Amino acid sequence: MRRVAATLPYLAALAIWLCAAATTAQPQAGGHWQVVIAAGDNEEPVFDNGVAAMARFLTRHGVPPADIHRLSAAETGAEPATLANLTHRIATLPVGSGDRCLVFVTSHGVHGEGVYLARDDKVLSPKALAAALSRGCASVPTVVIVSACYSGSFAAPPMTAPNRVVLTASRADRPSFGCQADRTFTVFDECLLAALPRIANWHGAFRDTAACVKRRERAWRVLPSYPQVSFGAATRQIPLWF
Repeated sequence: MRRVAATLPYLAALAIWLCAAATTAQPQAGGHWQVVIAAGDNEEPVFDNGVAAMARFLTRHGVPPADIHRLSAAETGAEPATLANLTHRIATLPVGSGDRCLVFVTSHGVHGEGVYLARDDKVLSPKALAAALSRGCASVPTVVIVSACYSGSFAAPPMTAPNRVVLTASRADRPSFGCQADRTFTVFDECLLAALPRIANWHGAFRDTAACVKRRERAWRVLPSYPQVSFGAATRQIPLWF
């Protein structure tokens, strides 16, 4: 990822959307979201900021805090974001009848390997994540968001499955942008968090997020990151939040 200047008007608009979401939130209908969210690196605050904002958004939309498992590379009260902890949390999610899974991981990416986890200096690979999901979420509707450079490999086998929606911040051979100390969120996370309060389905959420990323990258004249998506054949019925 590369250093780019934060856009204050955009962040102000994002704050407005998140506040609006709090006033329009409704309880979920049928089942629960079982959630794992993880910030894999603490070199910059953007990753923990993204995870914190996602947690706030989920709780405002009716997801009980007890169903949100938060991991972090920072020395905080959150569970350490090690490879063992992260895969264990996903593999042991208490999924019940009618439930859905959501996994959101934001960090640096390692080209050709996966998502970097600084706490134990290891990498979460698509194979390891797919195995954990197959145990914990099995065949229930599942949404996976991987925000990192070179993360497009998570939108391809072995991660793809009929019950899974997978969104990634970039193509497998491209960096993404925005992981600097002077930013609040990475570009992909910022665009995604802005899209979620106003979109009714995951197709629309990805479309708006990708369009937002494209606009920012064109303005900065940087190499396009090309966010990727995979929609499993059985995912048309997965609601955005309700």
